[in-house]
Amino acid sequence: MSEPTRIRATLAGDKATVRMLLGHEMESGQRKDAAGKPVPAWHIQTISVLHNGRSALTVHCGPAVSKNPFFQFGLRGAKAGDRVAVQWLDSRGARRSDEATIA
Repeated sequence: MSEPTRIRATLAGDKATVRMLLGHEMESGQRKDAAGKPVPAWHIQTISVLHNGRSALTVHCGPAVSKNPFFQFGLRGAKAGDRVAVQWLDSRGARRSDEATIA
């Protein structure tokens, strides 16, 4: 299983800045192993962000995204104590979901 997603959400007025570090190997499928065989692609395909259970953002990724990708975005209408959840799906069908509270 992958590492938990690190989520930091800080509030300034009614806008929260959300920073996420997703723990994933993100293999592109272009690399070869020591024997010269291609390493199969394995990467996050879809990331969904929920604010208090409602969809706030959806990201579609491809194989060119780096290992352990970092994302940052602003979220308007946020209040201290609101919940931000991140859910992702990778090319092997693995899923992960993590949550944080806006501080």
